[in-house]
Amino acid sequence: MRRCVALFAAVAALVLGKPVHAQVATDVPFVPTPQVVVDEMLRLAKVRPGDFVIDLGSGDGRIPITAAKKFGARALGVELDEHLIFQSEESARQAAVEDRVKFLRQDLFRADISQATVITMYLLPSVNRRLRPRLLDLKPGTRIVAHDFDLDDWKPDDITTIRKNVFLWVVPAKVAGRWRARVPLPGGPRTIEIELNQRFQEVNGLARIDEQVTQMWEARLSGDRLSFVLVDSDDRDSEASLYFEGRVGGPVIEGEIRRGVGNTQSKIRWQATKVGS
Repeated sequence: MRRCVALFAAVAALVLGKPVHAQVATDVPFVPTPQVVVDEMLRLAKVRPGDFVIDLGSGDGRIPITAAKKFGARALGVELDEHLIFQSEESARQAAVEDRVKFLRQDLFRADISQATVITMYLLPSVNRRLRPRLLDLKPGTRIVAHDFDLDDWKPDDITTIRKNVFLWVVPAKVAGRWRARVPLPGGPRTIEIELNQRFQEVNGLARIDEQVTQMWEARLSGDRLSFVLVDSDDRDSEASLYFEGRVGGPVIEGEIRRGVGNTQSKIRWQATKVGS
């Protein structure tokens, strides 16, 4: 986190009679994250080689450096304080990870974060709330991990506590709306329409199987992975649960249905297309 210089800028403007531009656009003081908390943040986010970690408000660079040194990832630190950037770059050289870690002097609200697979943060609640729309627009499956402060009513997918609270979110795909699939079931091909409601990663809804309304059970969304259960009750004497699993890719969901359980289970490929909001 970054030093707060807004007060200094205001006082200097009064004393000098001219504006002094603060280096920091938001009131975020630099407070180092304990190393054991850094380790836990990256562990909880399941950082691995191939990940690209972006630390927003990178301070002395310890999170990007740890991501590279202990987890083998590439990393970028976004920071406005040039003195902290110089310190971070020197620390990266001493850790022999300067080829995998870079630091960018830029406002965290303007930095390009679209390529991140993991976002790390130790920012104030008001800053987290301002960032939230940008985070929700990241690629589904992107992991976001924060130290101490959450994202308001966007509930975390996981929480751990080692000295401090560490929160994890997985960016959910946008699935709200109406979807249609044609599924080959034992009694013949059936048209299934799914109405999904969404609040962040929480989903629920109803379905119609050939216009017959049926309840949706156990709906779950994690990143771009959607699962739910419908009951095929076309023949009351041979009812069976339909376990849907699929990957969301824009206006299409593709995956597999497991019908029934145990040695009576069969597997069916399915694809749904979005047909309405």
